[in-house]
Amino acid sequence: MSESLIVITGGPGAGKSTLLDHLHRHHGLNVVEEGGRAIIREQLARGGDALPWANRGAFCREMFEHALTTRARALDAGGQWLFDRGLPDVLGYARLCGLAPPEGLERAAREQRYGSTVFLAPAWEAIYRNDAERRQDFAEAQRTAAVMAEVYEDLGYRVLELPLGSLEDRATFILARCPV
Repeated sequence: MSESLIVITGGPGAGKSTLLDHLHRHHGLNVVEEGGRAIIREQLARGGDALPWANRGAFCREMFEHALTTRARALDAGGQWLFDRGLPDVLGYARLCGLAPPEGLERAAREQRYGSTVFLAPAWEAIYRNDAERRQDFAEAQRTAAVMAEVYEDLGYRVLELPLGSLEDRATFILARCPV
């Protein structure tokens, strides 16, 4: 059942969201948007402080809740789903920031599994851009990708690095390795 939940992880600005949008639009796959971006937009709209530059602990807890909710919804809906990050990414975020993980996160990351193969979008300087929701510098993007790979490997996932190539090359790489 969890094999139908495929995660694409990596550093910020590595093309994950663009790739998922492409896989949805051109290949009809179900996708789950990155929780962090959705939370930032929601917090900014309502004047909240659960933001990575304001209250990292609250932001981490919000991402944990989002990951739990979206995973459960995808399982309930059935079919194959591609995720822009999963529960282990929240654990990786806590490690990167030196935060104590929210209660239950480590257990959830171990027990609430995704497909055994996880795709890692490596930091890619040629496409990296900052925006209103992405304020990290490229060095932090590189550290993030490394920590995410480490967290998923520690949890027993097989991590495959996406090629630095065209959108279609990256999509083909994933489609060739996904259980469809």
